[in-house]
Amino acid sequence: MPGKSLSSMDKNLIYRLLKDNFSKHARLYVVAIIAMLIVAATTAMSAWIMRDIVNEMVVSRDIQQVMQIAIAVAVIFTVKGFATFFQGMFLSRAGNSIIAEQQRKIYNRLLQQGVSFYNNMPSSDILVRVTHNAQAARAVIDTVVTSFVRDMFTLLGLVAVMFYQQPLLSLISFIFGPLAIFGVRILMKKVRKIMEQELSSLTKIVEIVQETTVGIRIIKTFSLEHIMRKEMDSAVKAVEKRANSIAVLESATSPIMETLAGLAIAGAIALSAIWVLEKGNTPGEMMSFITALLLAYEPAKRLARMRVSIEAGMIGVRMMYELIDKPITLTEAENAIELPKGKGEICFNNVRFSYLENQPILHDINLQFPAGKMTALVGASGSGKSTIINLIMHMYDPDHGSVEIDGTDIKYVTLSSLREKLAYVGQDTFLFSNTIMYNIGLGHPDATEEDIQAAAKAANAHDFIMKMQDGYHTQVGDNGNKLSGGQKQRIAIARAMLRHSEVLILDEATSALDSESEASIKEALQRLTEGKTTIVIAHRLTTITSADKIIVMEDGKVAEEGTQRELLASEGIYSRLYNYQFNTAE
Repeated sequence: MPGKSLSSMDKNLIYRLLKDNFSKHARLYVVAIIAMLIVAATTAMSAWIMRDIVNEMVVSRDIQQVMQIAIAVAVIFTVKGFATFFQGMFLSRAGNSIIAEQQRKIYNRLLQQGVSFYNNMPSSDILVRVTHNAQAARAVIDTVVTSFVRDMFTLLGLVAVMFYQQPLLSLISFIFGPLAIFGVRILMKKVRKIMEQELSSLTKIVEIVQETTVGIRIIKTFSLEHIMRKEMDSAVKAVEKRANSIAVLESATSPIMETLAGLAIAGAIALSAIWVLEKGNTPGEMMSFITALLLAYEPAKRLARMRVSIEAGMIGVRMMYELIDKPITLTEAENAIELPKGKGEICFNNVRFSYLENQPILHDINLQFPAGKMTALVGASGSGKSTIINLIMHMYDPDHGSVEIDGTDIKYVTLSSLREKLAYVGQDTFLFSNTIMYNIGLGHPDATEEDIQAAAKAANAHDFIMKMQDGYHTQVGDNGNKLSGGQKQRIAIARAMLRHSEVLILDEATSALDSESEASIKEALQRLTEGKTTIVIAHRLTTITSADKIIVMEDGKVAEEGTQRELLASEGIYSRLYNYQFNTAE
């Protein structure tokens, strides 16, 4: 591996990177490597043939031999040109394939992660890792392959020519090699730290852009443009400063190599003159040696800079594998089973749960959501309502106890069979940047256009959709930014309706609707929920008047449960909340 300055961890990562990718793209790399070897051989041959060119033209003066040599030179450079073409083409194809492969691998890993993973990792950090780090992986592999094949063999071939023609001069020239390596090692110590800082600044830029696109209304309303501009300017300056620092370090190898190479070549020329003029050596041998020495300069310089390039790329490779190797926060049980068919009864048995250690959210909850009935969850923010929903959807595992559907602990069932049984509409409606038909159709991939329209009609969305220029083929924009909040909500409800699942979860699903639309949705939901287990989280109690059961949460515990009539008669928490809302409305 490339040098002692790389840590054992980095060497292992490079080995892993090559192992993971080289075999998959072996055919492309084999062709590229063969082409590199041809480039190396023809480069050495171009130095070797200088001896015959000079001797035949200056010493022998044989025109026939000169013409043959001229043809040989043309052949050598033509072969080298085609070899360089194939080297670049196949290396690029392999590299592009590696980028695509790594991006797919990272994204698949992201899809496997649970919700807690995304709670703890900023989206801007994830974006940089998916885009930049895959590029870094390709850059490291390209550097390793080209340096260890093309540059190394080119240098070996030219050194062989030099030693064959002038062994003593070659030894003298190599005195300067260790000095160059020592100079590059000094530069290496600064590269890693600067690269880490640059990636951190790139993440900050992505974060600012994300916040700007999502929060543009707040930025405009509160005139925050100058603050956002200042933050972006600071982040961009940081990236620019560190990029300039890296450029300086990478370029610093040039004066080192140029100076040492100049001294070596000057010394070789001076000694060559003495050898030719005073000791009778042929000028062809000296010209061949000097040509080989000059041609060896570029591959030697690239090899010297290789460690700087690898070290810069290894920052991204480390971050990429850090993401790929991060443990899955939520996994299926070993030998998980399909969730058996049933009516959809949900039970919580002594469930305790906390997002953060020693900060419990739910305390020994025992609940039953009757099959085919509507159950409403009511309570103040932070009382545990959304956490109950998250556990039902198996976004998290409980710390203690079990969540069962039809008597089966969902911890031991496949995620796919569980999710097929559920449909969900949240208060923060999310739409994909595609058409209305696409977004509704996600509820059931096999649905026909007629099915989608029927769901939209049931959700009171069909009329406003048809008034749009492209109807169901209207693009909704980034997260539905071309639609109003109520329109987005109704499309999300239509998506849930299309799913035809046994369990329906509505988390403030009608919060963005006006009174007329809400009345239509309530009527549609009554049809939709018939015979299905429905769980509704609601702050507006008008939306749950038809609920079969109401559960009142307080500080992570069940404070009250029963029908609305029973809870109003008890004059407890629900009764006070009910009276407060309706008195305030009046």
